[in-house]
Amino acid sequence: MKDQNFSTSILVDQTPEEVFRAINNVRGWWSENIEGDTDRPGIFYYYYQDIHRCTFKITEFMPGKKVVWHVLQNYFSFVEEQTEWTGIDVVFDIARKGDQTEIRFTHVGLVPENECHDVCTDAWDTYINHSLFDLITKGKGDPTLKGQKDRSVQQTSLENHPNA
Repeated sequence: MKDQNFSTSILVDQTPEEVFRAINNVRGWWSENIEGDTDRPGIFYYYYQDIHRCTFKITEFMPGKKVVWHVLQNYFSFVEEQTEWTGIDVVFDIARKGDQTEIRFTHVGLVPENECHDVCTDAWDTYINHSLFDLITKGKGDPTLKGQKDRSVQQTSLENHPNA
């Protein structure tokens, strides 16, 4: 059976250690709407108004190699099935590829059957392939700022959603 988890990868010239630090600077590439530490094992919270809230536990933290966020709780205001993310892992694998470093991002369980699939894959694609890439390569990402519209919940997607 084909692996249907959402996965994407990027190659950068920086070292695995630099990549690891950037991944763990979650406020620098994903969102400033984070509470808790993201640079060590433990729990952190993501929120965006009353649209998306998520509790993550960093369960693997291998410097220069891997980070895993396990979703303890998740809420989307725009889906009927609230367990789509609960109990899954968001995985960042880091490996040398010749003279570059590869980051392979996998959102385990984000499959086409999920209501949030299109919105979530579009958002992860933007955050990983553009914002995280820019944070690593240019020193500045493009995270959602406090008070800014969150790209993971695009208005056009909400307007077309049957439960909106």
